[in-house]
Amino acid sequence: MKYLIITDIHGSPVNLKKVLEKESFDKLLLLGDILPHGPRNELPIGYNPKELLSILNPLRNEIICVRGNCDAEVDDMVLEFPIMSIACIEYNGKNIYLTHGHKFNTKSLLNVENSVILYGHTHITSIEKVDSNIYVNIGSITLPKDGVACYATLENNVLEIKNIEGVTFRNVNL
Repeated sequence: MKYLIITDIHGSPVNLKKVLEKESFDKLLLLGDILPHGPRNELPIGYNPKELLSILNPLRNEIICVRGNCDAEVDDMVLEFPIMSIACIEYNGKNIYLTHGHKFNTKSLLNVENSVILYGHTHITSIEKVDSNIYVNIGSITLPKDGVACYATLENNVLEIKNIEGVTFRNVNL
């Protein structure tokens, strides 16, 4: 099973289209901030939520999505897949929690053990071990604050954070 993990699209399909051309996947994990760009962000290059919908909605059966701080209930009316507040998948005997990061992160811990927590929100990639958990911030595919638009893949027990060209620059063995 191969997971493609994307966060903080913020209404721009530009980099998402690049990633989907490069990467195959069995499941697409979306970690929030899908359609709106948010009041604190600049308008992203290529901002086009309707085009983004035309890409994501046909993938509805492959998507697991959690709500970000910019996602609104009105978005539920146009998205053809559910947005959960938090999700958990079992991967090779390990729990992997999906959250956006505005509520649970390394400063506000999720009350779990021996798990992986995937999130975004800050638009800065990081991999940190906290107690028995691994917290992985995927960064942002659209509005990176560390200068690197990125996404992640999870396959064969290896989570890789890749730049938009598909080059791995961080990884962790699960």
